This record gives sequence, structure tokens and C-alpha cells, in this order.
Amino acid sequence: MAQVLEFKLPDLGEGLTEAEIVRWLVEVGDVVAVDQPVVEVETAKAMVEVPCPYGGVVTARFGEEGTELPVGAPLITVAVGAPDSGAPAAAEGSGNVLVGYGTSEAPARRRRIRATRPQPAASVAVDAVAPAALTPPAPAPAAPASSATSAPAAPAVLPGGPVPVISPLVRRLARENGLDLRELTGSGPEGLILRADVENALRTAVASDRAAHTVQAAPTASMAQEVPRPNGSAALDGGRRIPLKGVRGAVADKLSRSRSEIPDATCWVDADATQLMRARAAMNAAGGAKISLLALLARICTAALARFPELNSTVDLAAREIVQFDQVHLGFAAQTDRGLVVPVVRDAHARDAEALTAEFARLTEAGREGRLTPGDLTGGTFTLNNYGVFGVDGSTPIVNHPEAAMLGVGRIIPKPWVHEGELAVRQVVQLSLTFDHRVCDGGTAGGFLRYVADCVEQPAVLLRTL
Repeated sequence: MAQVLEFKLPDLGEGLTEAEIVRWLVEVGDVVAVDQPVVEVETAKAMVEVPCPYGGVVTARFGEEGTELPVGAPLITVAVGAPDSGAPAAAEGSGNVLVGYGTSEAPARRRRIRATRPQPAASVAVDAVAPAALTPPAPAPAAPASSATSAPAAPAVLPGGPVPVISPLVRRLARENGLDLRELTGSGPEGLILRADVENALRTAVASDRAAHTVQAAPTASMAQEVPRPNGSAALDGGRRIPLKGVRGAVADKLSRSRSEIPDATCWVDADATQLMRARAAMNAAGGAKISLLALLARICTAALARFPELNSTVDLAAREIVQFDQVHLGFAAQTDRGLVVPVVRDAHARDAEALTAEFARLTEAGREGRLTPGDLTGGTFTLNNYGVFGVDGSTPIVNHPEAAMLGVGRIIPKPWVHEGELAVRQVVQLSLTFDHRVCDGGTAGGFLRYVADCVEQPAVLLRTL
């Protein structure tokens, strides 16, 4: 006799409490195998295919595409042991967790240290204004995450005929703005509709609305509803409300929590990076795999954290303890179509420059293709932010909660510099460290930053510590 089991939306990772249904992969009546993906969801961190731990016949689905469900809400029901399912009558599932969520790894060893009341450091400047360069842009589409067992996504078919749309984010953008994709001509290969096509259509619609607004003598009920300004006065024409959810909402929540919980402070220093750039050029000229600048900066960070472990930590408010980690799981900022994300390089302290270069490249490519999992984006203990790629010199980073510190690196450019007692043109970079003042005082933070600067100026300093 068949037994009907309910599969609920599982815990999708650190800090994630809901997910949006992007695409159902099964229909009611389909036979599913154990651990077969049944639905594709979008969380605030990644696109994920959710596998069902039961094998049998799908008897019900809960939620339409575009619906947001909380963790623990029913997803599907499966008749286990149904005569036509080909599945065993066992009521137990596989018990597997989602691939890539990092739950199979042993947690990093950590030391708990009783928190002490921090003393103010007059030499450390505090700046509560985050630069625009560090604010992630509005979410943009990324290719759906794929698994080794699933075929590539096919263009969606909407009622009334086939429409060449692959990205579920493109479909959602059109749906939220009331745009009929059947009316668009795609600019991609074989007429594929891209996000740019949808945005161009929306801009055209806004321009048409404004033109109609101009020629009409008085406003009518069919015009766009006014959006009130924060002070209650009428908004400018064309104003619209953008839901603060998905990646954007997660970023907003995390930054707000960082600012409200962490008493952060920032210190900075200019450093002569000429020798570091020469060392990298010599390494790459010797043949073999190319070494990235980010990898060299990461090696410097891990060496500095070994000397100043207070900054590789977090604060446990409930226990009133500082937790210092033995491993360095290094987060780094990466620009993608979905916005600015922070993938994590596991055990960065145990990797050499070549291995770090390869892992940075792998995670960056996965981010651009929308293949980062929640496991790739969580569990960091320290973050390296190379905002110099945006063409800026300096910044005051916001700590990536619940971490305790972030190192920011500006662009490296030729500047006048006093070198060996004489004025010369050198490759100069500004380094900034934002840290949680609860885990250490200014002396520790300054010592960390000075060591980093010394390694940048004289890479041989790093060799002495290896």
C-alpha cells in the first residue's frame, strides 16, 4: 500500500529563511527517484535545485512559480511504494542534504575567549559612511544553477506559443512589470530573449507613458500611481517601488545588522607596492600557472592573521564570548550580473599562491554563471575586498557580519613617493582595515595593517614568516 509523504522546503543554509519558486522540474503524476531535483528555487544567495529525499509518484505541488515560501513549508507530496512508481515501499528518505551546502565538512576548530570591554583608541578613525563602490548593484540575471544529473534549461513555453526565454530571472522581471514576453523579439542567439531586451521594452514603455502625460491636459486614473516621498510629498513622475528582496534584500539586512551590532573602526595606510608588482611579474615570467595579484594579497592576509588571530574571529553575543577560528575561510568581493557577491575560499591559509589563484578564478566564474551555492557564499571568517578594480583609491568597508574584520585594497597607481631619501615615482596603494572594536583595540588592528603594508612594500618579509 502506498504511503504519502510530505517533503518540506529544507533549511537552505546560513541565515536563509525563505526561497522563491523559480521553476518546477516535475508535474503531478510524475515518477521521481530518490534525490531527484524537483524544483528550482532562488534564495538571497544563489539559484538552487532542491532534491527530494523520497522516491515515488508526485501527488501534489505547493506554490506557483514566483511564490515565496518559508523554510519548513510543504513543497510536494510523494506516494512512496505506489504500484506504478517503481520505488520501494520504504517510508524513509535518503537523508541527504543539498549538494554544496558545506554540511558534510567538519566545522572549523575555534577557541572561545571571554570578551573584555574595549578601550577607545584615539589613533583609529571611525567612519560610518559606506562608499557607493561597495554597495552591491541591483540584482541582474544569472544562469540557473545546474547539477551533474540535470539537463540544461530549455526555453520556457508560455501559453499561446513558445517563447525563447531561458533565464527565470528574465521571466520574473517581465512578470513583475506586467510585460508580455510574447510581444518581444529577442536579441540573443536564435531569438533568445535577454534581460537587456526586457529592460529596453520597459524603458520604452516608461517613455511612452511620459509622452502621454505631457499631451494630456489633466491626469487620469489610468496613469501610474504616485509613489509618496519619505516626507509625504508627491514623488517625481516615473517613480516606482522596487521590492527589497532577494540578493538586494539580503545585502540590506546584513549591512544593517553589521552597522547596528558591530562597533566598527577603520584605520588605513598608504604603501609602496612597487616591489610586490615586480615580484609578481618575475613569478609569472618564470613559466607555469600565472599568479594573480589577489592571490598574493590573500597570502599576505593569511600570514597576517596567523600573527594577529584576534581579527579572524566573531563575537557570540548570547555567550558574551569572542570566538577565534583556527582556519581562515577567506571571503572576497566578486562582481557578477546578480550583483556584488562574496564567495568564500575554504582553508585559504593552507593554499599557496597558485592554488589560491585557481580557486579565485573558479569561484568568480561560478558567480558570473550563477552557479554559486549557499555553501560557496557562507562560512567566511575574514574578507578581502579589492575595490581598486572600481577605479577608487580608498574606502571604509563595512564589516561582513558576523566576521570581525575586512581588509580593503584600493587601486595601485604611479604616485610621487620618497624612496631611499629621494623623490621618485612609485606604485602606491591605499590599504584600509575596518574591524570590530570588541575583539581588539587599535594597537592590534594597527599592527595587523602595518604588517600587511610591510609585506606589500617588501615581499621578502612574507618569506621570513613562511
